[in-house]
Amino acid sequence: MISRRGFLGSAAVLAGASAISGRAQAAAIPEAPTTTATTMQPPIFPTTGPDYQPVVTLNGWTLPWRMNGDWKEFHLIAEPVVREKAHLWGYNGQAPGPTIEAVEGDKVRIFVTNRLPEHTTIHWHGMILPNGMDGVGGLTQPHIKPGKTFVYEFELKKSGTFMYHPHSDEMVQMAMGMMGMFVIHPREPQFRRVDRDFVFVMSAYDIDPGTYLPKVAEMTDFNMWTWNSRVFPGIDPLPVRLGDRVRVRMGNLTMTNHPIHIHGHHTHVSCTDGGWIPESAHWPETTIDVPVGAVRAFDMLADNPGDWAFHCHKTHHAMNAMGHNVKTVIGVQQRDLVKSIRKLVPEYMPMGADGMAMMGEMEMPMPDNSLPMMTGFGQFGPIEMGGMFTLMKIREGLAANDYKDPGHYKHPQGTVAYEVANSAAPAPQRSGAVSQPKAGPKAVRPGNAHKGH
Repeated sequence: MISRRGFLGSAAVLAGASAISGRAQAAAIPEAPTTTATTMQPPIFPTTGPDYQPVVTLNGWTLPWRMNGDWKEFHLIAEPVVREKAHLWGYNGQAPGPTIEAVEGDKVRIFVTNRLPEHTTIHWHGMILPNGMDGVGGLTQPHIKPGKTFVYEFELKKSGTFMYHPHSDEMVQMAMGMMGMFVIHPREPQFRRVDRDFVFVMSAYDIDPGTYLPKVAEMTDFNMWTWNSRVFPGIDPLPVRLGDRVRVRMGNLTMTNHPIHIHGHHTHVSCTDGGWIPESAHWPETTIDVPVGAVRAFDMLADNPGDWAFHCHKTHHAMNAMGHNVKTVIGVQQRDLVKSIRKLVPEYMPMGADGMAMMGEMEMPMPDNSLPMMTGFGQFGPIEMGGMFTLMKIREGLAANDYKDPGHYKHPQGTVAYEVANSAAPAPQRSGAVSQPKAGPKAVRPGNAHKGH
């Protein structure tokens, strides 16, 4: 549950990214909502100011705010966070932190309290603001020491999709999960408006099985590729009503680019962290490359119902906890070797001679904080994916702003691939050979076997 306890007092107007100290000033700080939930929370609809379609964050939430005069006030707490598979650092009980959502032209006041064991700051990535609010420790402000609270104040000059992250001990703090998204809606309610608006940030971790801390000095060899610090099948699906106009905003704070691919639809790139792309300059894509330290948003019309795969197209990024020193043994006869090994390790199981697909359906014992390399099941069997993978579930008849998982797609009769009776492949035709036409294999129609699928 998100804590939405009453806010206290009214905040003093402060100039610059300034330290807050003293009992009177501390009483003016809004209380910080927190959550430990790891599923997508309902959107927060505006009750004052311009109307907009709020975003929903995959496996995350939007940070509540209070109005203090004409200032919109938020409170972020930088703190250690315990997740199911790792001990991270984040904000307000989550890593990554909550999405901050506001409107172009808003005046925002963001309080940042440091409960980390070292100093920190927050940089507002891609945003146009006064130099003293940019959040680069030592350059534009003092570092926020443990136990201290600073406040940032600025007017939101441009709408678009942005990020926030530390600029203190950046390598360590971002590797520990300190990041979040910042969405600024247009002042004009109908500008580029969509029916459903999703957002998430990509991060990567190197965590050895049996341990809980990421290797913060790692630069290239990661084994957990995540969307909002989650891996498939723990990543929320994107429920969409058939016919909806959909926007998906993706931030990348990993150490490499990610070609993000959606099945069954054509999209067009509509926004970056530099702002909106003019509609005349949109380009069509099914795979959108998101560079390091960048944001890409795509728009699409959800006109094709089904459960559509949505994933990074770097194949290792759609797997979990993958060791990169595993030898390739495809085609290797292991019979005699297995006999010898089992004399020492009776439970030894040979793997890989026929490929790695068997990993998708195995459930072998492993350390509590580890995951199978390939996991997740669909209505037809193991999906054999992990990491940066989820589903966009497009259904007719969903209610507006209904984000509940609609379950498996029911395929219309005769629209599922099926096995033919004679499954043996015909012999290849050699160059120069003359063959007589033959009747093709008799197809086994799904008939009633696929009713409801």
